[in-house]
Amino acid sequence: MLKPTFSRAFSFVAVFCAGAIGSRAQSFTTLLTFDGANGANPKSVALVQGADGDLYGTTSSGGSTANCSAGCGTIFKISLDGKLTTLHSFCDQPDCTEGMNPQAGLIQATDGNFYGTTLAGGAHEGNGTVFRMTPSGMVTTIYSFCAMQKCADGNSPNAALHQGADGNLYGTTSAGGTKDSGTVFKTTPAGALTTLYSFCMQPDCADGSNPVAELTQGADGNLYGMTSQGGKGSGTVFNINPSGALTTIYTFCSRPQCADGGNPKGGLIQGADGNFYGTTFAGGTGNAGTVFMLTPEGALTTIFSFCTGCAVGATPYSTLVQSKDGSFYGTAYYGGAKGQGTAFKLTPPPKVASPGKVKPAWKITAVHSFDDSDAYPIAALMQAKDGNFYGATFNGGSSPRCLNSGGCGTVFSLSFSSGPAVNR
Repeated sequence: MLKPTFSRAFSFVAVFCAGAIGSRAQSFTTLLTFDGANGANPKSVALVQGADGDLYGTTSSGGSTANCSAGCGTIFKISLDGKLTTLHSFCDQPDCTEGMNPQAGLIQATDGNFYGTTLAGGAHEGNGTVFRMTPSGMVTTIYSFCAMQKCADGNSPNAALHQGADGNLYGTTSAGGTKDSGTVFKTTPAGALTTLYSFCMQPDCADGSNPVAELTQGADGNLYGMTSQGGKGSGTVFNINPSGALTTIYTFCSRPQCADGGNPKGGLIQGADGNFYGTTFAGGTGNAGTVFMLTPEGALTTIFSFCTGCAVGATPYSTLVQSKDGSFYGTAYYGGAKGQGTAFKLTPPPKVASPGKVKPAWKITAVHSFDDSDAYPIAALMQAKDGNFYGATFNGGSSPRCLNSGGCGTVFSLSFSSGPAVNR
């Protein structure tokens, strides 16, 4: 392993906060309300657009299998106009050996199949799986976690997979490994799994612990990700090469009262400028999460700090997406005008500032405030080929079967002119 390095470089930039919904023409549409039988409570599910143009995703509960009374989750596809097809209900095998309760979305690999993870179920005491699904909906478990003694291979994968340039699938488990603090793994599409790294290998877990977000491959070929805990107790940013050499490049809570943020739940994206962008669930000057920019070398800039009373929202769970116009879009789980989350837009300052004038600030704007009909977006937005954004909410909706639980969730579209996505 490379000797990990730790960076405490950081800076803070001013942000202009526009609390009202943007003035540009836009349209929000609820495409689907889940009702339990067709799935319920999509969680950290960034929808993915398949080669056929439809959107694919998962729900963490619901479904129609008799082996799971509350429903153990589904895989679905939905057309851009809202037609739903439930492709699979998990736990259709005794003891749920195929897996159950997927927390994250799918990827469509270069072989045309979809791949994903389940948090629980599987062949080894319910510690989660990696699965493959054909475009027609046939699901095959390609790996069940905790196959090794003391779960050295990891357990409870919470994140989506990432297909590397080498064709392998890369992911994280939130627990297990040699220190029971999570792992980074790679697997072939056939299911030959290699544990690349076990977290908490350093004193006081300086390398981080419990990753819950997906990885992304940077332009340098390394994989970048975050841990939700460890470091100083509030998580880390790391890179790891395909051979398993891990370097910690930033430790959160490096500023007093964690003004730089803490406990990231979403993943990173590499922006068009080569820097990485992400969110933290907690910390910041408002103690409700942040948006940050990070150089590949580990110099962190806090772009915005959320607060519980912020009109633009609070406590973001999700990964950002960047559009062709350079703006970033994301979701906040709480807050907003109606207290149940927002979708927001973050616009970078002009590249060239006027001489002698104050450096222009980033601008953040709430583009939608969620309410009882579409509450609590945990998932990231994605931008489809039609230019519109699509996402899911964990709660909300009008199904009578789900009203006592706060609603089973929705799928929605958000449209306004912003150009195709650069990163998603």
